[in-house]
Amino acid sequence: MSASAQPPAVVSGTAGPVPRAEEVLTPQALAFLGELHRRFAPRRAELLELRRARRAEIARTATLDFLPQTAHVRDGDWRVAPAPAALEDRRVEITGPTDRKMTINALNSGARIWLADFEDASAPTWENVVGGQLNLIDAYEQRIDFTSPEGKSYALKAADDLATVVVRPRGWHLDERHLTVEGEQVPGGLVDFGLYFFHNAQRLLDLGKGPYFYLPKTESHLEARLWNEVFVFAQDYVGIPQGSVRATVLIETITAAYEMEEILYELRDHASGLNAGRWDYLFSIVKNFRDGGARFVLPDRNAVTMTAPFMRAYTELLVRTCHRRGAHAIGGMAAFIPSRRDADVNQVAFEKVKADKDREAADGFDGSWVAHPDLVPIARASFDAVLGERPHQKDRLREDVHVTAAELIDVASLDARPTFAGLRNAVQVGVRYIEAWLRGVGAVAIFNLMEDAATAEISRSQIWQWVNAGVVFEGAEGEAAVKATPELVRQVAADELLAIRDEVGEDAFAEGRWTEAHELLIRTALDTEYVDFLTLPAYEQLAG
Repeated sequence: MSASAQPPAVVSGTAGPVPRAEEVLTPQALAFLGELHRRFAPRRAELLELRRARRAEIARTATLDFLPQTAHVRDGDWRVAPAPAALEDRRVEITGPTDRKMTINALNSGARIWLADFEDASAPTWENVVGGQLNLIDAYEQRIDFTSPEGKSYALKAADDLATVVVRPRGWHLDERHLTVEGEQVPGGLVDFGLYFFHNAQRLLDLGKGPYFYLPKTESHLEARLWNEVFVFAQDYVGIPQGSVRATVLIETITAAYEMEEILYELRDHASGLNAGRWDYLFSIVKNFRDGGARFVLPDRNAVTMTAPFMRAYTELLVRTCHRRGAHAIGGMAAFIPSRRDADVNQVAFEKVKADKDREAADGFDGSWVAHPDLVPIARASFDAVLGERPHQKDRLREDVHVTAAELIDVASLDARPTFAGLRNAVQVGVRYIEAWLRGVGAVAIFNLMEDAATAEISRSQIWQWVNAGVVFEGAEGEAAVKATPELVRQVAADELLAIRDEVGEDAFAEGRWTEAHELLIRTALDTEYVDFLTLPAYEQLAG
């Protein structure tokens, strides 16, 4: 049977109506998704099994090391393909979901790059999945605008002033329940990649750019190899030159940190860089070493800064690896959301953002992330001061950096302990984020920070780790120490639920999904069997 005669992807009868969906879910696009699924979903399933096997090995050994079988890659003399002009200067990148307002604001923000997010900052409702694709098409066609309920209008600036789009599809672990091929759900990452690529690859080349992607949650070079195979097939399928695709890989899992060279090597014809995340990276450490004993217990998430020794080892190794191979090294997120009412809060936060971006630029990063347009000038100033007119600093090879395998997991080197206040914050943020996600909102401002799914993951994972490790929270002066127990977590969560009810009011509480969020946090934080991803059970409850 020829590829063209194979049955296409099928939209489930449970998918709700989305305006103009027929423009995205064309017969030709669904046929392409069908081909992606048949060719690559079986290998994706094998790789997910390999993740489980590797996790079991970490549980047995409580360690990780660089792979002996790929030493020839690390020792070899090779470089990734040169960056296309649109990705040569990446000094400031803004991140956010692909809703209509964010699409306009991000493209207008003054950042060089917009990470258009179908992953952690977007709850995968059918409306968000399809509507986000429409918004990107409309933006490229210069026909996008938006008027808020308050009557404020948003429109694009001139095309020359717009950020370059880099799309982040969902990770390999997630399925799209609204699209099936021969009864099997299509991997969410293939849906997001496939629809965007099919509709926009040639359009982007005509605009002097190309189909660019951020690859999330990668755990091994074998997973990067699969993405490379997807790219090769997709470019041939639509008839564009090989190498048109460019991918930046988020090194946001602890296992990937040991395979940075190999990941770039697998994608070398399509690679443009690596990114150093934070919350997902810490989440991955907890997940993989959750039964490794006291030396792997993390303190409060806000106490783990990028200057912690094991985090510094990770970021310095990333810069050295990227520059040795001709790739961009992109720094982490500045998640602060400016207050319109408190100038003092803004001043303190802006100083912290500046210090963080100054450090990244001085360490050799070629760019960094922000979550809000007001932070773009701050980040840009930090990188302008180091780069000047140069587009990047790949000539800084950082040959002074020598990171050992042990240093990457030396969590015990951090001089901080979990606190009861940290437990309460994990519950507060976890409940508030999950409630919004269940309503279809994936990027949520909480306590002046823009939070996404990684926030909920580290929150519930830290609670799980503290309880299972029997952590004792030292009491404040004059107060007794308190042990982390399931009963304590349930009491803190119950108190938080009451506080939220008082804060938002009875009507808003009843209209929200607070009780479900509370129960989901408790379940994933306290169940004996640790759930690999919070978003897996949450997706079963997601509206739409």
